[in-house]
Amino acid sequence: MNSSFLAYIQKLEAMAFFSGYALVYTVILFILGNRRLKGKLSDRVISFLPASYALISILFLGFQLKKLYPDYSFEHIQFTIQQPFLVIWGLLPIAFLAPFFYKRPVLSLLHSCLFFYFVVSDLFFLAITPSADNNIVKNDMRVLAASIILNLALPGLITILFLAFSYLKKRKPLFVKKLGSSGIILGLFNSKNHK
Repeated sequence: MNSSFLAYIQKLEAMAFFSGYALVYTVILFILGNRRLKGKLSDRVISFLPASYALISILFLGFQLKKLYPDYSFEHIQFTIQQPFLVIWGLLPIAFLAPFFYKRPVLSLLHSCLFFYFVVSDLFFLAITPSADNNIVKNDMRVLAASIILNLALPGLITILFLAFSYLKKRKPLFVKKLGSSGIILGLFNSKNHK
């Protein structure tokens, strides 16, 4: 296969995970950042955005490992990963699980702008070049739509888990007390991590 085609496919794969985050972030911030809708839950949803971005990066890591399976040799990795910069850039958001980055959601927006740039550049290229291939833009729009769905689903899932945990915590069953006293993931729901 042509290496430029494989590089294009790898760019589409990275865009499928990350390109929609910039739009989802700005829309959620615009809707929930409204003063009339300001409240505890809207602040939590906004603060969950970096964690959902980190989970998307973990899904991207799993996808990359699935592509490499069963041969994890260095030669196979070099052959399979045509654009190592994009893969490394796609794995960096795992750092948003660390408190330093978690408390700064705007950093996740800045990180995702590279992937959104690919969509915008293809649209701009199509607009200024009449002989451009429309299939590239169609692929980009399909990938962007899938990315938006993924980037909407994960913050929604985290919010539902937060609401369920809060509800169960108020009812104080025994297993919630044990879960609340230990667990790294439940630290995301701890009020100390949020503004």
